[in-house]
Amino acid sequence: MYEGIVQDLIDELGRLPGVGPKSAQRIAFHLLQAEPVDVRRLADILLEVKAKVKFCTTCFNVAEDEQCRICRDPRRDPSVLCVVEEYKDVVAIERTREFRGRYHVLGGAISPIDGIGPDQLRIKELVQRLADGTLTEVILATDPNLEGEATATYITRLLKDFGLRVTRLASGLPVGGDLEYADEVTLGRAFAGRRSADD
Repeated sequence: MYEGIVQDLIDELGRLPGVGPKSAQRIAFHLLQAEPVDVRRLADILLEVKAKVKFCTTCFNVAEDEQCRICRDPRRDPSVLCVVEEYKDVVAIERTREFRGRYHVLGGAISPIDGIGPDQLRIKELVQRLADGTLTEVILATDPNLEGEATATYITRLLKDFGLRVTRLASGLPVGGDLEYADEVTLGRAFAGRRSADD
């Protein structure tokens, strides 16, 4: 335990995802030893991110404009839509350079234990995106865990009568894992070998 504001800093850093008590302490002491200009730059960028970054009005990915760069890119295939749980999953898939379509970020996965049902996700917005008839394939790239599988199953049933090809990422991704932690080769293979969600 440290005194006052130092302990407050450690406590706040420890609230960040993936940062345990020891890491929080290490980061805090790094900041204490850093030059004031470096700490100010970090503080400024944190405030700027909170002020400027919003969510794309089309796919709900992070964006600085109304639409994200992927939705604005005319070279992307508008007939293929990849459905992911979180915007960090978009980054993981983009690193593979295997996918050239567009995205839809659900904002989570169905998890009754956590009180998250279909109505808490952006599934209604997904169905609205199907209205113009442009889409021919929906790729369900939810995490390969219980919640991700439940979400994919729900969406597959929902889209059954839309006349779309609904696919799921192939094996190669470990069950119980998160897309953001998968390496590019594993995720790339999973994309290349995706299968129909009805199988």
